[in-house]
Amino acid sequence: MGLAARVPRPSGPLLPKTSSRGLLVANLLAQLAFGLIAMTICIPSMQEWGAIFGASQSSVQLTFSAYVVAYGGLQLLYGPLSDRLGRKKILLFGLSLAGVGSALAAAAPDLTTLTAARVLQGAGSAAGMVVGRAIVQDLFQGPERTRVMAYVGMTMGLCPPLATILGGQLHVRLGWQANFILIAGLSVLLWVAAWRGLPDHQPSAVVQPHWLRALLGSYARLFREPVFPLYVLILAATTATFYAFLAGAPVVLGSYGVGPDGIGVYVMSIPLSYILGNYLTSRLAHRMGEARMMALGQTLTLGALAVVIGLALAGVNTPLALALPLVVLGIGHGLIMPTALAGTVGVMPALAGSAAAVAGLAQQMMGAAGAYAVGLVDHRGALNLGWLMMGLAVCGLLAQMRLHRR
Repeated sequence: MGLAARVPRPSGPLLPKTSSRGLLVANLLAQLAFGLIAMTICIPSMQEWGAIFGASQSSVQLTFSAYVVAYGGLQLLYGPLSDRLGRKKILLFGLSLAGVGSALAAAAPDLTTLTAARVLQGAGSAAGMVVGRAIVQDLFQGPERTRVMAYVGMTMGLCPPLATILGGQLHVRLGWQANFILIAGLSVLLWVAAWRGLPDHQPSAVVQPHWLRALLGSYARLFREPVFPLYVLILAATTATFYAFLAGAPVVLGSYGVGPDGIGVYVMSIPLSYILGNYLTSRLAHRMGEARMMALGQTLTLGALAVVIGLALAGVNTPLALALPLVVLGIGHGLIMPTALAGTVGVMPALAGSAAAVAGLAQQMMGAAGAYAVGLVDHRGALNLGWLMMGLAVCGLLAQMRLHRR
């Protein structure tokens, strides 16, 4: 059988008219954002879980990394299955799993049980990320796809600050369990929204090989494209830089006297400026070439981290000395991510689900490693966190230099 016959091609619905298009995009944005909300809403609580459960800081960091590993790992499975079985079925399954994991986390009596529940929660939340990206690929093309990815970035940029602010207030007023109860309820609402409001991708009617053979074949084809792993590494390194900040910020800010209800204010520094960077990308996508836009993003990222490290070395140990320079980093990430995302899923449109899955896995695995590394060193100031973020950002720069040489 020929290669084209073995690969299921999307035959999804046509792009809806303007009257229903806004609701569709809003639904997609909510599904994509769900996993990041579930990931970050409990970050303020992590500052006190060590005392609540009588555990070490590295064990507390493991609850974050465990979620991230499951969130990334299951994307590797959901992507090809969504290409093969249909987008909506996979999304509904994932939302159901996330709801169960959230309910179990709210009832966890110890940190070990909480970590296991976070694994289940992350495994379910992964469906929204990979299926949402694949549906964007199904419905949009060319510069419009990059623009939609920029809108996705703007929305997801709001998630960490809003989730951490909300999570901190719920922690103080109702207890840390309230965050997981809220996520369980949100999973139910999004399940209904997906069932009623999202178009279903219909897989090809061509006879397909065994699912495992098809899965491995899809990934083999993608990695034979030289630019694909470079796009993926750029995404992974950029995401890991941000995740290291998310995991390290509560510890660093705690050393400056900032409590759970105040962490979200400083965590906003990257996500809100990331929205601005995505807005600039949506406006500049037609005017600037990919190479110039991404190079500017890397310059801003590395420059901001150099300022954080310089201030720490100079003994300026205040919350603003960490947060203010990272406003510039957020803009840089907003210029990098949408273009890299569009490039990843656009390498082979017929394998958009698989491509989104590989990208998601790489982002979460590298992000989990960066987040866990935070717990291995002292963070009484911002210096060690700054060096860790700088090392991760340099990995993305090297991949981008090689990409554009090709």
